[in-house]
Amino acid sequence: MRKPIISMILFLGLLSVTSVKAENIILRSDTPNHHVVVSGDTLWGIASRFLKDPWRWPEIWGLNREQVKNPHKIYPGDIVILEKTLYGSRLRLAEDQDGIKTVKLSPKIHTEQASTAAIPSIPAAVIEPFLSQPLIVEKDGLTDAPYILGSSENRVILSTGNTVYVSGLPEDKGTAWQIFRPGKALKDPDNDAQILGYEAIYLGNAKVNVFADVSTVTITRAAEEILKGDRLVPSPDIIFNNYVPHAPEFSINGRIISVYGGVTEIGKGAIITLNKGEIDGLEMGHVLAIYRKSQAKSLEGQMVQLPDERTGLVFVFRVFDKIAYALVVQSTHSIKILDAVKTP
Repeated sequence: MRKPIISMILFLGLLSVTSVKAENIILRSDTPNHHVVVSGDTLWGIASRFLKDPWRWPEIWGLNREQVKNPHKIYPGDIVILEKTLYGSRLRLAEDQDGIKTVKLSPKIHTEQASTAAIPSIPAAVIEPFLSQPLIVEKDGLTDAPYILGSSENRVILSTGNTVYVSGLPEDKGTAWQIFRPGKALKDPDNDAQILGYEAIYLGNAKVNVFADVSTVTITRAAEEILKGDRLVPSPDIIFNNYVPHAPEFSINGRIISVYGGVTEIGKGAIITLNKGEIDGLEMGHVLAIYRKSQAKSLEGQMVQLPDERTGLVFVFRVFDKIAYALVVQSTHSIKILDAVKTP
């Protein structure tokens, strides 16, 4: 069974930690005393039950940076306890014996389970396709890639199950391929429209049946309409991300430059592209706040810049040199392209 795409999981068990002051970690007004983990839960969702800012749960668990990068796992049936003391609050696990009153003061040991039993930090199905796709290419990066010549039925639009013929397919790259179409240039709005990269539009997956000068290939998944001339790229290894959400330890000031699907209004669950990447210090697991820039007309008729208004949070899950992809995990107002993203 394939490992889960997302394994950004909480460190479990009672930790020797420094207590976090209540004024720094704000609990929800309706915070429960405990939560029983069920299948379908995510760590973000569980943290949302306890904390006003769910991304700050590593602090209330007392995680250091290395533990954040290599956390343990939490499973359905585990019980998360909110412990309040004179010095602050923290979360830990309870041993479910005689209800939640009996708490074992050592890490809970699970028998070996299928890795897919552990719950993810955020919904894996939402971002899984983006973890295994190139997405960003250099200019003309797909020009020399193998391409679809057509099908034996002369179909104009190709879809799942169709057999197609491909030119220029090498035998040493395996039988699993992905289908792409060149997309738009991604420009930096804060740097004279500098081109940060070129988007590759993911169309689907394919499997090679026969290698030849003109290879025979079956389309195994069609996410979009596939056409003659579309390009094939070898399927990459799955990227495993083991980071729990955490804020950057430095200031980030970026912008949303694109949204997957081409819509202009963005909400919770949307995949967005940021004009910041690895060279700016971004890494998988970073959480950034979204701010709306607004203007108003003064009585004198002049446009006045209003204070930035926080409208949501994003979770960075894929990072390139100059660009990053993020999932909108929280939105309180509509979000638009060119809105700012900053360290929360």
